[in-house]
Amino acid sequence: MFKQIRPALSVLAFMTLITGVIYPLSVTAIAQLAFPEQANGSLLRDATGEVRGSRLLAQNFEGAQWFQPRPSAAAFATVASGASNLAPSNPALAERIAKEAQRLLGEGQGPVPMQLVTTSASGLDPHLSPAAARYQIERVASARGISVASLERLVAQHVEKPLVGPAVVNVLALNLALADNRAIAKTETTP
Repeated sequence: MFKQIRPALSVLAFMTLITGVIYPLSVTAIAQLAFPEQANGSLLRDATGEVRGSRLLAQNFEGAQWFQPRPSAAAFATVASGASNLAPSNPALAERIAKEAQRLLGEGQGPVPMQLVTTSASGLDPHLSPAAARYQIERVASARGISVASLERLVAQHVEKPLVGPAVVNVLALNLALADNRAIAKTETTP
């Protein structure tokens, strides 16, 4: 019987070594060499160098002085991320969207973009369309006492054009630039 168990244990140990140690370490080493920023979480830092979040995850921003990301069905918690699972015919969804639209509605700005009132599939989408970011400019400018033109330039500087798909604005990166007064001063003086 030991004659049969010994080869099985040897194969188990060998496969554990390959799939549990060698493969993960080699993938980690390749990722660190080829894509160090992404392998370490795509972290965003403020002007002092302190980590403020990941470029890949949305964060909640309270107050009119910040650009708002898409709403999150999971309250921006990464553990419980996901969609709300409310059907389009569900009155609770229509009520939540109407409430969110009323909160964001600006004087004479037209309808609120759908991205600002509907959640993404993950509930943690860090990007908005440039139009949804521009929709918020007047509110943020008013709350901060900054010119609309300088905020328009700041948003334009943060538009990312991915290889595939439409242009997007990372809300965390935009808000970090907004928190950095030097970024606003630079846009004020740059034509």
